[in-house]
Amino acid sequence: MKTVYKTKNTCSSAIEFELEDGIVHNIKFRGGCMGNTQGVAALCEGMKAEDIIKKCKNIQCGFRGTSCPDQLALALESALNKQ
Repeated sequence: MKTVYKTKNTCSSAIEFELEDGIVHNIKFRGGCMGNTQGVAALCEGMKAEDIIKKCKNIQCGFRGTSCPDQLALALESALNKQ
């Protein structure tokens, strides 16, 4: 299932990913710090959504109250809840 998640309070504007049997593939951040978002996407490729959520949820970027990895965790939680 392909998902596009609109991010909040981050430099990236959205995150696209595919979720298949609880495994995450083809993560793409729209905008954001290219090196960091590409790194997060590469490290999370093929991982269980639940494992990514555990590792990335509540990571902060400055005083934003969130981050691109945190937004990925929220996007994955939302996608899992819709299944």
